[in-house]
Amino acid sequence: MEQWNVVRPEDLNRSPFQMIGKDWMLITAEKEGKVNTMTASWGGMGVLWEKNVAFIFVRHSRHTYEFLEAADGFSCTFYPEQYRQQLSYCGTVSGRDEDKVAHCGFTVEHAYGIPFFQQAETVLLCKTLYSQQLEEKNFLDPEIFPRCYGDKDLHRMYVGEILELRRKE
Repeated sequence: MEQWNVVRPEDLNRSPFQMIGKDWMLITAEKEGKVNTMTASWGGMGVLWEKNVAFIFVRHSRHTYEFLEAADGFSCTFYPEQYRQQLSYCGTVSGRDEDKVAHCGFTVEHAYGIPFFQQAETVLLCKTLYSQQLEEKNFLDPEIFPRCYGDKDLHRMYVGEILELRRKE
């Protein structure tokens, strides 16, 4: 089994545009001893409030939303291409209906009380610092809201301090 290496976020040598937007990630949180995850392709990484952060966006309608609201932190995990089918599955099936983690054969690990999966190749362990609901009135580009939120199911943004970045190398 490959070992985790802790890497400074500043030393991440992969493009977050590729990691999040093209390769996708799993957002994972825990509530009352149960772990839930969802696939996401919206988010980012940067520096905010003098901290290295990741920011993610989750709709109220997603089962993972309840877990993020109950948890103090979350993980963002990234996978080699061989896991594309599992990531697709986690983005189309709700954790309300079945245990997606078990279905995909993921092994749950914890650090800082935050769940993540052993199968990942890169892990961001994040402490939630801030969350805010997106609102229609705040969209300055008039094309975004009707294109992305025709159903009015807006995202909630979560900003998490990156406590640790792990990679398998």
